[in-house]
Amino acid sequence: MKINSENLNINLRHLQVLQAIRAHGSFSRAAAELGVVPSALTETVRQLEEALGAPLFDRGQRPPAPTPLALSLLQDTAPLLAELDRAISRARAVAGLEAGFLAVGSAPSAITGLVGPALARFRAAHPGVRVRLRDDIAEHLAELVREGELDLAVAGRASVSSDITQTLLTRDRFGLACARTHRLAGRDTVNLADIAEGEVITLDHNTGTQQLLSAVPDLPPGLLESGLHADSTIAQLCMIRAGLGVGLLPHDAVALFGDPAIRFIPLGDLDLWRSLYLLEPVNRARSNVAEAFAAQLRRGVPRADAPPQTDIS
Repeated sequence: MKINSENLNINLRHLQVLQAIRAHGSFSRAAAELGVVPSALTETVRQLEEALGAPLFDRGQRPPAPTPLALSLLQDTAPLLAELDRAISRARAVAGLEAGFLAVGSAPSAITGLVGPALARFRAAHPGVRVRLRDDIAEHLAELVREGELDLAVAGRASVSSDITQTLLTRDRFGLACARTHRLAGRDTVNLADIAEGEVITLDHNTGTQQLLSAVPDLPPGLLESGLHADSTIAQLCMIRAGLGVGLLPHDAVALFGDPAIRFIPLGDLDLWRSLYLLEPVNRARSNVAEAFAAQLRRGVPRADAPPQTDIS
């Protein structure tokens, strides 16, 4: 928007003074309300009159009465000043975390143990902030963070991108997920050879879980592809609970629902870990709302069960 250079000599203070004089009926009362001496207020009015090229008050009257020009200017600028006041109040509310909006992405398996509790703490501290949670796979979440639709996300590692930073938050180990009625449910540990290949429910190849499993050297093919398939971890867990088969999953994914009908059993011969990362944009400053949530998120990061190791990828 192009601004007329002649208008640059008129600022917000000039208009506020004019509105105050009209509201309080005299120069002296307006000066007291604004916290300035009357001479300073008179000088501000003189500057405005000089910039406009015409008087704004009839000084032959006591108190000075606004001229038709002043009345017209007051009418035109009152809505602008009111909206500006509202905008500043809204900005202060957002800055003080009394209002605002937070868009968070999460892998489904990160919600129960990490993202959900962090959101609960955040909402307790800042109930005026609206929150939207989007669950999806890492690649989709990274794209939404990159495009600005999400402030940040928690997920497995996405494809490397210079537009996204990925900071390690926590790690959990793969194991066997099975129904409590399954033949292996009573074991403390199982080996891969104990699992019947045809009973493994596999996930979509775009999921981080399936990509990690696919990268394991010498993993029996029947544990990667079978006649049982699910598009998401949620669907896979529902199938496991129903006794349709078993799954190879990270611990926190199995604990997604806290379902006592599903058991997690450590694998004795597969040392595979899934890592969860905080995904943030590189070229966009993090808002104070996102900053506050990220702090709550880090507060809830559990201790890893083992020293960090590099994911198989």
